[in-house]
Amino acid sequence: MPAQALSRTLVAEGSPRGGLAALCITQTTGWGVLYYALIAAVRPISEDTGWDPALVTGAFSAGLMVSAAAGIFVGRILDRTGPRRLMIGGSLVGILALAMVATAATLPVFFAAWLLAGTAQAAVLYQPAFTVISRWYGPARIRPLTVLTLVAGFASTIFAPLTATLTSAFGWRGAFLILAGIMGLITVPLHARYLNRTWAQTAPGAAATDHRETVRAVRRSPEFLGLQALMVLLCLGLYTVTLNIIPVLMEKGSDYTTAAVGLGLIGAGQVGGRLLFGAIPPGARLSVIAGTAAVAVLLLAALPGPVPLLIAAGMLAGAVRGCQTLLQATIVGDRWGSRNLGTLQGIFAAPLTAVTALAPAAGPAIAAWLGSYTAMAYAAGAATGTAALIAVAGRLSGGPHSG
Repeated sequence: MPAQALSRTLVAEGSPRGGLAALCITQTTGWGVLYYALIAAVRPISEDTGWDPALVTGAFSAGLMVSAAAGIFVGRILDRTGPRRLMIGGSLVGILALAMVATAATLPVFFAAWLLAGTAQAAVLYQPAFTVISRWYGPARIRPLTVLTLVAGFASTIFAPLTATLTSAFGWRGAFLILAGIMGLITVPLHARYLNRTWAQTAPGAAATDHRETVRAVRRSPEFLGLQALMVLLCLGLYTVTLNIIPVLMEKGSDYTTAAVGLGLIGAGQVGGRLLFGAIPPGARLSVIAGTAAVAVLLLAALPGPVPLLIAAGMLAGAVRGCQTLLQATIVGDRWGSRNLGTLQGIFAAPLTAVTALAPAAGPAIAAWLGSYTAMAYAAGAATGTAALIAVAGRLSGGPHSG
């Protein structure tokens, strides 16, 4: 079946009363305990166990790679069964993983716990939630997606200090056991109460559609592959430079404290970007977001200073990251509709998740290879610039990226 023949209609199934609020709470909790808690606890874990901090964060990155691969299978399950059992199961796996983290006596067990946590991340974080929102709201999903990502954006604000406080009071092992309990108390009942047991049929005769043939036609189409390549380049450039903004700024004359403030302001930029996303015309989103990303990253590479101007460029890059999150949430549904959305979203997002996981380590590696973090920023600018060229070329030619 040619990709062009597939239905691209987003069908709104209707959200349950309180469903969006429930997802906002579960996403904030999930991101807080399965993502930001470990980032906040690296130092006390390393000091208590003697494990190198790089190995502690390496376990976390390995879990993110598992999440990228598991997301493909999660998407298929989501299409077949609906979100309720899947996301309840993901929450339970997450609770088990956090308990394993808390009781890990050796580094291999700690790694195994985060690999298990990666499967939970795939089942409960943004990708399945984006699919649920798209199924609930159909073409009107931009506003609820924006609300969801804005609220969940406060996960680090809530859970990083909470993790630090719990660690000071109970040690890092006690903190992770408490966080596992928090996840169980919040996410399991809300997923059980508000998520669909099964999906409604998306179109007449949809049940008879050959799922594998349909998905295969889309994922092998030039449009799908081109969009995926564009988004991988965009993520690679944006995340590599923004997650390594502290050494970039320090190389250009900033002190550590100011550079750390610059990192924090990237998060503020993300909030602004998410608020502005809906104002960008749908047909122009790819080219505007990719083009702005290229400008922001190249400014960080080319400007020698002053530091406040570099921080402003970092905030612009953060705003583009905020837009990119919502673009990733909507682009598959925009082009291929609700049918097989979970499966296609999982396939589409897998390399993006992998790139995001590798970006923190990729920055220092590229800087060591090229000789400086400024050169690393130029390389990141080349990636985002290539993404912008693909987006503009597709738009001008009326090809697959024209929206």
